[in-house]
Amino acid sequence: MLRMRTAGWARGWCLGCCLFLPLWLSLAAAKQLLRYRLAEEGPADVRIGNVASDLGIVTGSGEVTFSLESGSEYLKIDNLTGELSTSERRIDREKLPQCQMIFDENECFLDFEVSVIGPSQSWVDLFEGRVIVLDINDNTPTFPSPVLTLTVEENRPVGTLYLLPTATDRDFGRNGIERYELLQEPGGGGGRSSVFELQVADTPDGEKQPQLIVKGALDREQRDSYELTLRVRDGGDPPRSSQAILRVLITDVNDNSPRFEKSVYEADLAENSAPGTPILQLRAADLDVGVNGQIEYVFGAATESVRRLLRLDETSGWLSVLHRIDREEVNQLRFTVMARDRGQPPKTDKATVVLNIKDENDNVPFIEIRKIGRIPLKDGVANVAEDVLVDTPIALVQVSDRDQGENGIVACTIVADVPFQLKPASDTEGDQNKKKYFLHTSAPLDYETTREFNVVIVAVDSGSPSLSSNNSLVVKVGDTNDNPPVFDQSVVEVYFPENNIPGERVATVLATDADSGKNAEIAYSLDSAVMGIFAIDPDSGDILVNTVLDREQTDRYEFKVNAKDKGIPVLQGSTTVIVQVADKNDNDPKFMQDIFTFYVKENLQPNSPVGMVTVMDADKGRNAEMSLYIEENSNIFSIENDTGTIYSTVSFDREHQTTYTFRVKAVDGGDPPRSATATVSLFVMDENDNAPTITLPRNVSYTLLPPSSNVRTVVATVLATDSDDGINADLNYSIVGGNPFKLFEIDSTSGVVSLVGKLTHKHYGLHRLVVQVNDSGQPSQSTTALVHVFVNESVSNATVIESQIARSLHTPLTQDIAGDPSYEISKQRLSIVIGVVAGIMTVILIILIVVMARYCRSKNKNGYEAGKKDHEDFFTPQQHDKSKKPKKDKKNKKSKQPLYSSIVTVEASKPNGQRYDSVNEKLSDSPSMGRYRSVNGGPGSPDLARHYKSSSPLPTVQLHPQSPTAGKKHQAVQDLPPANTFVGAGDNISIGSDHCSEYSCQTNNKYSKQFRINTTYLAMGHQLCALGLN
Repeated sequence: MLRMRTAGWARGWCLGCCLFLPLWLSLAAAKQLLRYRLAEEGPADVRIGNVASDLGIVTGSGEVTFSLESGSEYLKIDNLTGELSTSERRIDREKLPQCQMIFDENECFLDFEVSVIGPSQSWVDLFEGRVIVLDINDNTPTFPSPVLTLTVEENRPVGTLYLLPTATDRDFGRNGIERYELLQEPGGGGGRSSVFELQVADTPDGEKQPQLIVKGALDREQRDSYELTLRVRDGGDPPRSSQAILRVLITDVNDNSPRFEKSVYEADLAENSAPGTPILQLRAADLDVGVNGQIEYVFGAATESVRRLLRLDETSGWLSVLHRIDREEVNQLRFTVMARDRGQPPKTDKATVVLNIKDENDNVPFIEIRKIGRIPLKDGVANVAEDVLVDTPIALVQVSDRDQGENGIVACTIVADVPFQLKPASDTEGDQNKKKYFLHTSAPLDYETTREFNVVIVAVDSGSPSLSSNNSLVVKVGDTNDNPPVFDQSVVEVYFPENNIPGERVATVLATDADSGKNAEIAYSLDSAVMGIFAIDPDSGDILVNTVLDREQTDRYEFKVNAKDKGIPVLQGSTTVIVQVADKNDNDPKFMQDIFTFYVKENLQPNSPVGMVTVMDADKGRNAEMSLYIEENSNIFSIENDTGTIYSTVSFDREHQTTYTFRVKAVDGGDPPRSATATVSLFVMDENDNAPTITLPRNVSYTLLPPSSNVRTVVATVLATDSDDGINADLNYSIVGGNPFKLFEIDSTSGVVSLVGKLTHKHYGLHRLVVQVNDSGQPSQSTTALVHVFVNESVSNATVIESQIARSLHTPLTQDIAGDPSYEISKQRLSIVIGVVAGIMTVILIILIVVMARYCRSKNKNGYEAGKKDHEDFFTPQQHDKSKKPKKDKKNKKSKQPLYSSIVTVEASKPNGQRYDSVNEKLSDSPSMGRYRSVNGGPGSPDLARHYKSSSPLPTVQLHPQSPTAGKKHQAVQDLPPANTFVGAGDNISIGSDHCSEYSCQTNNKYSKQFRINTTYLAMGHQLCALGLN
């Protein structure tokens, strides 16, 4: 059986070989590198090529499959068809690592490997492929910076060429940089630059190099900079471009080299000096400016040991120790230092530095003191006169040290505080181990203070540790005339009154001299500047005044008094004398103005400032202390003494008084006192504190207007005045109520009321126009008046019109009185009919309910029992006691009782929430009386102007004495003054649009009771029926 399976497998293998051997042989024969081309930045799933087709493999049976072994980061392959396409990751040629520095189109590629797999992977063949990534123009050429700076020397000849920074383009080939352009200068008028031009050169590696060529003379003093625009374009389609500002700076010429102060710098350095120890500073100067004059210091010809041991600061030129130096290894360092400026090209200078390394110290310095010149010196004692000049040498000091180098350099000093100092005897440098000094006087010598000095000189070498020694010299001082006269006080200050008598003594000064004999005799003298005003006694020092002093002209004198002795040479001293001139009361106070004029507003609060006067006094102190008074005995004004501020004790009323004039008096505090006066004029400025006053027409008057009147007929004229002034008295007239048909208008300036609408039948009757007069002040004041217009052909019954006007005066301003009321009456009649019908239906309904209730009760099981007295039935109609019937008013016998007077009614409400009241209600019970109060004025009524200054929305007003009083029949919501006006502030009076006339106001109250709906018996009927069913 095993043999059969082996034979079967062998036959299958042979059959497979026969089928696929030709295919495998053909693939092997044709095996080659697969090459494709693909543009960068393409989307996913872009077809690249078909591997099966390119390899000659027939697909479709599923026996042969394909697999991408490498390159799957950017590529993918269909396993069955061999279709090669792009993956989700986008290919950016410029970001591929293998293409960063490749600019050949055929050199940027992606390698991949694809395997061809036989059935059941019985065989596998691997093929290599390459996708060449083609460049597209997806990058814009850019410059290194948006502003390119180029420095050009001013002396460059024409034709000088400067290389400009090149732009970079991540694309290449024709998509790379194609050309550069130099645009005209900004603001240069559109022409090409006359100084520079652009030249583009091709470099050996194929790049384009922009070059700037000087084609005109450059003068930095004429123009130190140029701004050009450099543009670069690539060769793509469409091309991409960018530009940068090319800023050309014209610089100064570097024509001066740095120069060291010395050509050779030599210094000694102790061995083992700590790192950081400064050695010396090299200094060089450059006559150029700017960068051409900036110097940096660097080592020149220096050995490696110099650079290792020393540090040179390139900015300051300081040379310091970098590492410790051992004299046994290096005893001298010699090198050069270069000073280099930062010009282009830089210029240099060099200096030689020699550093000597010194040994350690092991010898004590030696000090020798010898005589010098004419100053005698013996046995360590020198005799010196006290009049020798400062800085006079009196001895020679020689110091020496046997050590070498730093150990032999000795420093000398003087111990203790003595007026002597050491100075080198020679400016030239000699032997470092032997130095000579002169002992000089450093301050004047004074025999009277100190007669002998012991000068101790200490010498210290520079060794480590240092060694020292000392020596001393005794200096004896000889006496001379060396003390000038000295005053007791350096400054003498005295007070002397003005208006003096010439020749009076002002003060006495005294000086002393420490010398004796002739050297101590003193003579006094004055400064020449005050010789005409003051004099001094040369022996006693008494200072006298020669003139009369005036403090207001000069209040202070300052001069010097000199005191000279009679020695040889003459010495002198001085003191300063200050004479303060004391004041006397010799000047009157003086006002800045003879007349002061002030303007204040009326109604200013009492004790408010209204002005300020200024007064001065040329005197000083108490003589200039002034008191201010109001001369007139008036209680209206007061004045503040310290500031001169004038206050009012009352509030001003311009309408009462417009100007005030009084005098102010100023009295100083001198003895005797002096005074002055000034006039003060005060003008009161107007404020809007008065409302307009209407003079015509009177509220009880009316105008007859025929219906045939034409448009623009003058109906009436409202005349008003205002006690204020200026803009506060400019009046404006307006109709604010009573004109629902827009029949009338008023001229806002003149107050003329004109007819502007066509009169019809419904306009017949009385019209009440509410006219408001406003002034132009801030805030505005206003007054309201009534203009009555009676539209009719004639006046047949003046009494009727007067009664209508009387009712108009008691009608609220929110109701309009305008025209014929017949229209309203017809509407009211329809309402009456509807009310009567509703009442009849209500009665019938009540009767039916009562009958049903009695019927339901009769059917009840608990009916009446025979012989049993019935209980009183609450619902049974009771007989009215005739004795309790209401008595009829004898005066109203003819009047009929209302049809439903016995029905209990529920009152309906008005739209505004108030209840309807019967006609016979009292005036005091009217709901509107809570807001509007009726005031029946009389001869003793208060002033209307004061009464009307109210800020309430509807001000309380007063009825004119001649107006008819309000009867109970008329509800006086607001009493209107017939002869005066309503006064308010601005638009406080609210005017409604309710229409009312003589008749309509009557009928509204006449039928108000009949609109009540009866509901009492309806409720009772329901209760009866419910009880009967129970």
